[in-house]
Amino acid sequence: MSLLELPGAVPAPPESVDAAVAWHHGDPLAEQRSAARGAVVVDRSNRDVLVVPGEDRLTWLNSLTSQLLTGLPDGSATEALVLDVHGRVEHHVELSEVDGQVWLDTEPGRGADLMNYLERMQFWSKVEPALAPQVGMLSVLGPSTVDVLAAVGLPLPAAGHALAVGTVAGGVVVRHRPLRQLTAVDLLVPRDHLVELWTALTGAGARPAGSLAYEALRVESLRPRLGVDTDAKTIPHEVGWIGPAVALNKGCYRGQETVSKVANVGRPPRRMVLLHLDGSADALPETGDDVLLDGPADRTAEQAAERTAVGRVGTVVQHHELGPIALALVKRSVPVDAGLVTAGTAAAIDPDSVPPDSGEPPGRAAIRALRAAP
Repeated sequence: MSLLELPGAVPAPPESVDAAVAWHHGDPLAEQRSAARGAVVVDRSNRDVLVVPGEDRLTWLNSLTSQLLTGLPDGSATEALVLDVHGRVEHHVELSEVDGQVWLDTEPGRGADLMNYLERMQFWSKVEPALAPQVGMLSVLGPSTVDVLAAVGLPLPAAGHALAVGTVAGGVVVRHRPLRQLTAVDLLVPRDHLVELWTALTGAGARPAGSLAYEALRVESLRPRLGVDTDAKTIPHEVGWIGPAVALNKGCYRGQETVSKVANVGRPPRRMVLLHLDGSADALPETGDDVLLDGPADRTAEQAAERTAVGRVGTVVQHHELGPIALALVKRSVPVDAGLVTAGTAAAIDPDSVPPDSGEPPGRAAIRALRAAP
C-alpha cells in the first residue's frame, strides 16, 4: 500500500510538481494550524534521493558544489548548489553527512540529471554516487515534533544536524532543518516502511497533512524551491541562498566567479520577496506569471494595458493567517511600496521579506578608495 491509498488522502493535480504525494487530507488550512500549534506529518517521498559513500566523498562534493564540505563533521546537515559556468543555479540539494555517507535529496524528477552530472565528474575519485529509489521522505513539523518523535523511538538532533537510527536499509536518517521558528524534521525512510512509520507518527499525535500545508509554511519562511521560485537565470544571491547553500570563503567550483563578483563588487539584479495578494480576486496568479507595475490611479486605459513587467511569480499559496500569498522574483529597483499586479490580481510586497541592504560591497568600496587616492 502507498501513502496515497490511505483513507482521506487527496492526490495533487496531475500537472503539479507534487502530483505523486497527497495534496491534503481534507482541510489544508486546518492542517497548517495544526503545524503551528502541534505537529503534522507530510509525505514528501516524491523527492529524489541520492547517496554518496567513499573516502573522497566530502572533498569531491566540495569541488563540485557551492558549499564548504571539507571536514564536514559526522551528523551535519546543510544545503548546497550546483551552478553553471555563469553562476546560475542548476541543482539545489539538502545534504546530510551520516555514518560515512552523504545523503542528498533534491526536487522531484531532478535526481537523474544530478546523478548524470556526478557520474561525469567522478574521474578517479574514491566515491560511488548512486540514486536511492528505495528511500522515501516524511517530514514532521510543529512545536510538538520532539514529543511525536520520542513516542516512536526517534531522537531530535540539534538544529542543522542529522543522525542515523539503525541504517537506512532498516532504520531512519533524521535531519533537523527548521522552517524559520518552526521545528521541522525530515526522515529518510525505506519505502517499504513508509506506511508503517506514517501510522506510528499519526498514532503518536501528528496530524496527516499534505503538500498544500507544507508549501504554505515554506513560502511563509521565505524558503525558495528550485524550478518553481527560480528560473533559468537565477543566481544564488537573488533567492537568499548565500549562507544556507553557498560559502563565500571557498573557491574552485564552477560558477564561483559570478558569486564572488556579485558579493564583492555588484548587486544581484533581482530579489525574492513575499507578495500579499488581493483575496477578493476571482482567480489567483500561477507560477511563471509576470509581476507588473500597476502605475498611478489616473493612468489611461492605454497606459494600464502597457504596464511594465518587473518580475515573475513563484509559489502561490493560501496561508491560514496571511491569506493568499506568493513568492516572487522582482527587479531590485522596484520600490518596496510599489503598486503591483499579476494576472489581474493586485499585489503588495511584504516589507519584512525584503532582504536588508548590507551596504556598499567591499570590492566597490576598495575601488572607490583607490580612485580617490592622490
